Amino acid sequence: MMADLAGRTSAGMAARLPQAQHEPPLCKQQECHLLAALLNETPQGVLVVAADDVIAHVNLAMSVLFLPARVMQGERLGTLRGLEQVAALVQEAAVSRGRVTGELRLPSGMDRQSEQVRFFHATAAPWSESGGHGVWVMLEETTQRLLADQRHLDFIHQAGHDLRAPLSLIHGYLETLRSGMIKSGAALQRCVEVMDKHSRQMMRLIEDMLLLARLENEPPPLSHSKFWARGCLEDALEHLIEPLQRFHAQVQVDFPADGGLLHGDRQYWDQIFTKLIEQALQRASQPGLRLNISGRWSAHECIITLADDALPLPYLPQDSAAADVGGPALARITGLAWRIVQRAVAAHGGSIEVASTAAAGTIFTLRLPLPG
Repeated sequence: MMADLAGRTSAGMAARLPQAQHEPPLCKQQECHLLAALLNETPQGVLVVAADDVIAHVNLAMSVLFLPARVMQGERLGTLRGLEQVAALVQEAAVSRGRVTGELRLPSGMDRQSEQVRFFHATAAPWSESGGHGVWVMLEETTQRLLADQRHLDFIHQAGHDLRAPLSLIHGYLETLRSGMIKSGAALQRCVEVMDKHSRQMMRLIEDMLLLARLENEPPPLSHSKFWARGCLEDALEHLIEPLQRFHAQVQVDFPADGGLLHGDRQYWDQIFTKLIEQALQRASQPGLRLNISGRWSAHECIITLADDALPLPYLPQDSAAADVGGPALARITGLAWRIVQRAVAAHGGSIEVASTAAAGTIFTLRLPLPG
């Protein structure tokens, strides 16, 4: 009885409920279109290679990965210049019938003569579907991550080197004091002065490290205000008056009569001017350094140029060189001060270009967009 009632109740409820709507299954062509659309959303480059080495599918990322050259469907992978390592990985996956991975160094633009290389993590594995078979391969570019890791290592090395020198001097003077060899008050005063000088140098280095850590945060901690660029530059020159006088530097400043209005964080612009001038002083080989600093303002852009006749920059070709902020050439000459200048300019939406030759000296050009 209860069972019969339950059955009738269940049947009645089923009659009142709407019938579930079942979508027809996707056809083979629809599945292919869906898969292709999904692969085009993948940031990694993907190739599907048939058993005869013909490229059966190229996703959007892979088709533009090596522009201006393009990887096209229907081409034979083994005939594409610059992708020999990819073809070798595909062959390895086909022979082993299993997933293989590798770290690849591929020329930029699929040109084997190119001096620029890009780094990729590659994965390849066999596939088989509807009687066909081959290998798929996925490329994930790791160039920027590797460059960032290298810059991080360079930074640690440079910071350690910069801190080791004053620490060694302080330690040496402490050992001398401990030995009791210093008897006169004048010699003792000299030791104290030297240790004070180098301890202050260490404090400046540590402050620079903390400043760089703040600049590398996302987003950069900027305090926007309006200030006169010439006044900011003159403060930097006043701060460096002692080394400028020691090198008998001749400084020429050419700014607009009103001083040139900037919008940004003045603290960071103090650092930009100070460290670029310090860098010129460090490269000065003899007294009489000439330093020309100029600024030009237009409706939408400010261009500030610092030119010196000191020794050319290291790591740059001696004929000429140029790099934007964060570029590989400029990154090679970046110590702690360089990193601060680069980050501070970039945080303001600007860029740096540098040209350095033994004949013409070094010219830094800072471009900064201005609010409309």
